[in-house]
Amino acid sequence: MLKRLFSRKAAPEPVAEDWPQVPSGTRVYAIGDVHGRLDLLDALLARIADESARDRADTVHLVMLGDLIDRGPQSAQVVERLLTMPSGIDEMHLLMGNHEEALLEILDGAHSQLPGWIRYGGEQALQSYGLEDSTIFGDREALVAKIHAGIPASHVRLFRSMVDYVQIGDYLFVHAGIFPGRPLDQQQVHDLRWIREQFLDDDRDHGVMVVHGHTITADVDCRANRIGIDTGAYRSGMLTALVLEGRAQRFLKTGESVAA
Repeated sequence: MLKRLFSRKAAPEPVAEDWPQVPSGTRVYAIGDVHGRLDLLDALLARIADESARDRADTVHLVMLGDLIDRGPQSAQVVERLLTMPSGIDEMHLLMGNHEEALLEILDGAHSQLPGWIRYGGEQALQSYGLEDSTIFGDREALVAKIHAGIPASHVRLFRSMVDYVQIGDYLFVHAGIFPGRPLDQQQVHDLRWIREQFLDDDRDHGVMVVHGHTITADVDCRANRIGIDTGAYRSGMLTALVLEGRAQRFLKTGESVAA
């Protein structure tokens, strides 16, 4: 089963002496936007557990790049899975995506955002929490009450515990990207969760290698200053993990990309 799910191109890429690296004894798995695809997440986590059992690093990090929810069919189940530390992982870092931000803002009273959120994937998330279409597309205040009642407190706590970035060695992990030329401690939250062209089109050295999701590409998007790993799992069937160890990089991928 796993052999069918994973692409074969998993060998480490050639590295140069000045290539970014993670600390000695550290292995990092960074997973792109899951968007409710529990099947693909479970496949990657099984592969990671198998690798850790066969060849254990001193410290194994799992970085989830945000957008766990919406669009795919099992948002609630993805969140439930990540309430506990996956097998083979020592430290887990959950990053805030723009989709988690939108849900939290609605929970905190921004009810005017409900139609837009539902249109861009919230409908599938609410269905995964057991809400019926008649409720989702009915009275707004009744829907808000159902959302508060339907999403477990443990899931809301997980969303609120998410961070905007994590740095491990020479790599900076963030959901959307950074505003070029701005020091890390001066970055705006909105940019970290939402930025696109200003970051994607900038080729300057950021001082770190930025690993991000948010912007879908048909395959991994490797540039001199960034690595994008949102391969559109919810529609393509390909969920991607970047694996880092020393200066080596490799990728784990489920399935194969298909036309949107």
